[in-house]
Amino acid sequence: TQFGINLGLALFRISGSSIWSCFFQCYTPQVSLQPRKDWDLQAKAACKDRAARHQPWDRQKMSKVVVVGDLNVGKTCLINRFCKDVFERDYKATIGVDFEIERFEISGIPFSLQIWDTAGQEKFKCIASAYYRGAQVIITVFDMADIKSLDHTRQWLEEAMKENEPDSCFIFLVGAKSDLLPSEERQRTEKDAIRIATDMHAEFWAVSSKTGENVQGFFFRVAALAFEKCILKDMENGIPASIGCGDIKSDRANLEDAAPQDMKRSCC
Repeated sequence: TQFGINLGLALFRISGSSIWSCFFQCYTPQVSLQPRKDWDLQAKAACKDRAARHQPWDRQKMSKVVVVGDLNVGKTCLINRFCKDVFERDYKATIGVDFEIERFEISGIPFSLQIWDTAGQEKFKCIASAYYRGAQVIITVFDMADIKSLDHTRQWLEEAMKENEPDSCFIFLVGAKSDLLPSEERQRTEKDAIRIATDMHAEFWAVSSKTGENVQGFFFRVAALAFEKCILKDMENGIPASIGCGDIKSDRANLEDAAPQDMKRSCC
């Protein structure tokens, strides 16, 4: 069976065996909160239901992802590497908030991630915190070359969770700029990060926006877990449900009007 993933405007075709590998294998099994290698059986059955698959409300399925962390830890570069496949050396601090919408097609069902990039500067905290509400995924980012930014991740998570119900979000701890560390120092930093991730009930990933290491795999995992939760919530409610803030409009988010593009990369 072939599965298609429509990421932005690029088409990804993934076989049934590799989609589980890409979506459900964590960077380190010790801190994986979802170690399964297959979908929930109910969600899998729902995706195979062709009668339900092509309902018009499918296009409203969206999960809200909030990215938080200190100034200059690499939040914007991480998002841009995944959404635009670019790495910009010239750093410009995010003012307030910004967002990208990335579109997928998972097991035949259109799905979107609404990725909110929040400012790390103290003066913008009041503005950014207003956008934490209603998140299905919270990503706390730190700079692996700056251990102080790792210590601050607990505070960022607390701020984001003030606007959300307990146990309502998938939580990830992401170490950015992994390419800057030599092997031994990276291992020490990862060990510290895993300890903090365990305390935060988060899943830890080390990534590099410069080289692209783990970036695509990380966001694919975020999308898969958010999508499955979306499907299960629909089934629990017994009615089709819109996930996240579905009222935001964007040309990038218009699947129906998006022109087909050439395949530019593949997964796994």
